[in-house]
Parts: sequence; structure tokens; C-alpha cells
Amino acid sequence: MTANERGQSNAESSGAASGTGSSQVLIRRGSLLSLFTLVSRVLGLLREMTKAALLGTSPLSDAFSVAFLIPNLLRRLFAEGSIAVAFIPTFKEYLLEGDRAKIRDFLSCIFTFLCFFVSLAVALGILAAPWIVRLFKITNYDETLLLTRIMFPFLAFISLAAMFQGILNTVYIFTPPALAPILLNLVTIFCSYALSPFMANPARAMAVGIFIGGFLEAAIQFPFVLKQGFRFAVTGLKRAIANPGTRKVLRLIGPTIVGMAAYQLNDLVSTILATRSGDGVVSGLQYSLRLQELFLGIFAVSLGTVLLPGLTEDAKTGQWALYNERLISAMNIIALLTVPFTFLFLIQGENLIRLLFQTRNFGETSVALTLRAFRFHIPGLFFIALNRILAPAFYAQGDSVSPTIAGLLSFAVNIGLALFLAGPFAGSGIALALTAASVVNAALLLGFLSKNPNIAVGRALSSALLYAAKLVLFSCVAGLPVCLLSPRLNAVFAGRGRLVSCGLPFLAASLIFAAIGIPLLAVSRDKQALAIAGMFGGRKRKT
Repeated sequence: MTANERGQSNAESSGAASGTGSSQVLIRRGSLLSLFTLVSRVLGLLREMTKAALLGTSPLSDAFSVAFLIPNLLRRLFAEGSIAVAFIPTFKEYLLEGDRAKIRDFLSCIFTFLCFFVSLAVALGILAAPWIVRLFKITNYDETLLLTRIMFPFLAFISLAAMFQGILNTVYIFTPPALAPILLNLVTIFCSYALSPFMANPARAMAVGIFIGGFLEAAIQFPFVLKQGFRFAVTGLKRAIANPGTRKVLRLIGPTIVGMAAYQLNDLVSTILATRSGDGVVSGLQYSLRLQELFLGIFAVSLGTVLLPGLTEDAKTGQWALYNERLISAMNIIALLTVPFTFLFLIQGENLIRLLFQTRNFGETSVALTLRAFRFHIPGLFFIALNRILAPAFYAQGDSVSPTIAGLLSFAVNIGLALFLAGPFAGSGIALALTAASVVNAALLLGFLSKNPNIAVGRALSSALLYAAKLVLFSCVAGLPVCLLSPRLNAVFAGRGRLVSCGLPFLAASLIFAAIGIPLLAVSRDKQALAIAGMFGGRKRKT
């Protein structure tokens, strides 16, 4: 461990006695990452707006959505999900041991194994694409097949990017990995407009942008890995597999892949059901999920990213008091950041969708399809975010089996409900099934976490439930005037262009909501809000 890491760890230990101190540590580390993630997610939203403008909810849009879903699903399965949660705890052990030769050997073996595995997966994916695409019964088969083959190498690039991210995050460096997705979105948007005139359709231009952007995600992080003094090279495959660190990562990754596969199969099966529910349904679901993921990425993913290395160190060194404080603070912060937004978006969802997506190719039918899904997706925001926080609590202990079991059971709930609800309710039923499965998954994770006597699950759960209940009450109080005033706001600004007729009512509603909600938090002396205010207040005093 470096002197900088030891200093950070000691500072956190001294602040563990108070929930506010632990919250400030998480907020401070997560704030810059959240800022970059916000930029990335906004650009991801602009990417979806570009897709909406060029493709709408047409069959070509469905073709692109299905084609990108396949390599993106594998990316989440083998790259960000599995490699990060299995690699970081193992790499952290090597760093704590401090043997530079072993560290280099471990990284070389992981790099070799990863290169071989993802290259094989990409080759098989391109060859098997015709059979994979047929699963979706999509009308534009030939175009979907071509787009799938263009984007499949994205998996290889993004897997290397995930390894580099794992190295940097383990030593508490979060900015370069947060910048990487920004490049992906910028390049995709640029290619969509710049290459469209020279290609058969805009979907192919977007696919080329995904390919180039994936390469840049890995390329931008590699110099920062070298800057930290980490060196690795390609070695023999047999030696790579025989390395103790590689075998430990594979042991952790095995059950994680099963659990992540179940989670990602939710998307796959839901998309198959959506393609059979009519044209545009799958695109409506994807646009709705993009809005949900915007907030998940800014808050939950960022917090989970900064939480994992600290929890891992606490578990390895037996600092369970600090471990519990981190976990409780993270759960409460997630509640503060998701519960109010859920209420606001339920009230203002239509204005938000019209503001962001409505164009000539994204008309009233597209708005309706997206809104139906969004109204059932957004209530699951808190529970999906909570799952992103609870999963690292297991991975930090080297336990990847419990999240796997929870994932399999919630997958069964999702698929059962989706099959039952897709027929009568189409996209709305599929969205509701995912929300219900997220609730089940969170309950299961909390139940499994309670098996460790060192973890104060009862205290964490009671704290989170009481805090969430308070936020629900405050959100209802703040949301009632917004509900009453929204029809008048919409009428006042109607017919003045999308930015005015949708943007100003949404802005006014948000300001009213905040003007009531923030004083309620201040009067109640909310610890999480005080931690945020204290952090910014401290910065101001230093200047």
C-alpha cells in the first residue's frame, strides 16, 4: 500500500465514529467521479437523442438497439461486471502484500488470459451472429446482422478498458476511467452525423462510432496505468492460467458470471418479448432505460465504484466498524439521491421525454411508447441503485456466490412476470416486471448479507428504511404543489417550441420541488444533506 493510501485509510478510520464523517468521505471521493459521470451520461443521453432524431422508433432503430444489445450485454457480463468485482479484491491483496514482482506477474497473466478469451468471444460472436439475431424475430434481419458484426469487436476493447479501470480504481484513481465513456459518446455522436451522408443509413454510422469509441475507452486509460508504475506483458497462456492470482479471479468470476448472466438475460428476454409486442416497443423501452441509467450512472455506479476498494480493504484488515459505517452511509446517500428524483420524474416524465427526444422522427407514438415504459421503470430507481451498493459489500469479502443466487432468483421473477404481463400491457408490463425483480433482488441481498455476524445489516436496514420513509414523506409534500401547478404551467407555455413548451414547465416544476424539499431537509438536520453542505462549505472556506 502506498503512503497516500495509508493516509487516506487512517483519515477514514478517524471519521468512522460519526455517520456524517463517513458520508463526507464517500461524497468527497464520489463527487468528482459523479461530475465526470454526469458529463458522460448527459453525452450518452445526447447519443440517444441523436438516435431518436435520426432513427426515431422505426424498424431501423429496433435493428440498431438489438445489434448493440448483444455485444453490450457481453460487455456487462465479462468486462465491467465480472472483471471489476473479481479483479479489484484480488489485486488489492497483491498491493497490500507489496511484492512488485508478484504484482507484475499477476497483471501479465490476467492481461494474457483476457486478450485470449475476449478475442475468442468476438470471433465466435461474429460467426454465430446469424443464429443470435434470429432469436429476436426482428423484421429487418439483414441490417441487424450487419450492425451486430460491426459492433462485436467493441467487446474486446471495452474488456481491456475494464481491466485498466480495475487497476486504477484499486489505487483510488477514478478520473481517467470516468473520462473514457465520454470519448465513446462523443465519437458516436460525431460519427452519426459526419458519416451518415457516406453510408447506407445513420444506423451504420452510429455502429462505426461505437467501434472507434470502444477502442478509445481502452487507449485513454493505458498511459495512466503506466504512470502508476504498473508494467505487464503477454505471457504463455498455460502460465497465465496457472497463476494463483488468475485462478482466484476465475474462482470469483465463475459464480459472478452466472449471476450477471441472469441479470443481463433480463434485458435479452425482455427485448425478445418487446420485439414481439409491436414495432417501436423495444426502442421505447431502451429510451426509457437510458433515462433511468442516466441517474443510476451518476449516483449509484459512481458511489459503488468508490465504495468497493474501501470495503475490500476494511474486510481484509478486519475493520468491520468502518465497513459498516461506509455501507450505511452509502445506502442513505443513495436514498437521498433517488427517492426525490423518482417522485419528480413520475410527475414530469412526459415533459422530460418530449424535451429530450421529441423530433420529426420521434412523434406522438414514440412519446407514448417511451412514457408507458418510463412510468413503470422509474419506481425501481431506488432498488436498482441499492443493488449497485449492496453487491460490492459481498465482492469486498470475496463472496460472489450470494449475489449470484440473488440474481438467479430475481431473474426468475422478472421473466415470469414479463411473460405474464407482456401480452396485455406490452412495454409497460415488461418495465413493471423489471422493477418488481429489482425489489426482490435487494431483499435477497440484504438477507444474505445478514449471515455475516460482523455486518450490522439490521442497523443498516432500519436506518435505510426510516430514512427512505422520511424522504418519501418530504417528496410527497414537495410534489403535491407540483402536481397541482403542472397543468397550468403546461398551458402557459404550450405551443412555443419544444424547449419552451416542455423545458420551462419542467424547470419550473423542479425549482418548486427543490424550494420545498431542501428547506425540509435543512429543518430536519438531515445528516447526508449536512455532509454535502459541509463538504462544499469546507471548500469555500479554503479558498
